[in-house]
Amino acid sequence: MMQSDKRMKVIGVTGGVGAGKSEILTWLAKRPGCRVIMADQVAHRLEEPGEACFEPLRALLGDGILDSGGRIDKKKMAFRIFGDETLLKRVNEIVHPAVKDYLTAQIAKERTAGKLKFLFIEAALLIEEGYAGILDELWYIHAQESIRRRRLQSSRGYTDEKIDSIFRSQLSEETFRMHCDVVIENNGTLESVYTQIEKELGEDQWQKQ
Repeated sequence: MMQSDKRMKVIGVTGGVGAGKSEILTWLAKRPGCRVIMADQVAHRLEEPGEACFEPLRALLGDGILDSGGRIDKKKMAFRIFGDETLLKRVNEIVHPAVKDYLTAQIAKERTAGKLKFLFIEAALLIEEGYAGILDELWYIHAQESIRRRRLQSSRGYTDEKIDSIFRSQLSEETFRMHCDVVIENNGTLESVYTQIEKELGEDQWQKQ
C-alpha cells in the first residue's frame, strides 16, 4: 500500500453485496475529520453531459441511450449492454479509469488542503481495478453469507436465484481477506461495528479534531 507522510489516511472500503457497507459509510461520513467518496456516485457524475465519460459512452452506445433531455438514461444504457460481455467490457474501459483519475485527484486535493484525518473510498472493484496503489489501507466489511442473504431478501426483495447469481459474480471471502489489511465483522449490531472501527482508527486520532 502507498504510505504517505501526510496526516490524512486514505482507506478503501470493500466487501460483498449485503455486507452492510452503506450504513457504515453513512455513519463514517458524519464523523469529524472524515470524508466518504462512493465510486458509483462518481461514475454517475462523470456520465453527465460535459463530463469525462459522456461523449465516449454516447459514441460507443449511440443516441438511443439518451433521455428526452439529452442525458444518459441508466435503464436504457443497461438494456443496451445487457447480455453483451464485449460491450460491457468497453463501457468499463471508459468508466473505471475516469473514476480512478477523479479519485486520485480528490486524494491529492485533500492532502494539499490538510483538513481531513481520514478519506474513505468505497468501490465494488477496489481489488480488481488495482486501487491499492492509491490507498494507505484496504478494509474488508465481512458478513456471513446467510446474513447477507437475509439482508438482501429483506431490503431489496431479491430472490434466492438472484442472490446466488450475484454471489457467484463477486470475489470469494478468501480473496477479499488476502488483499485487505483490515477486516471489519458486521454480523451483529452496528454498535459492535463502530467499536471495531474506532479501535482501528485509534481513539486519540478519532477524538482529536
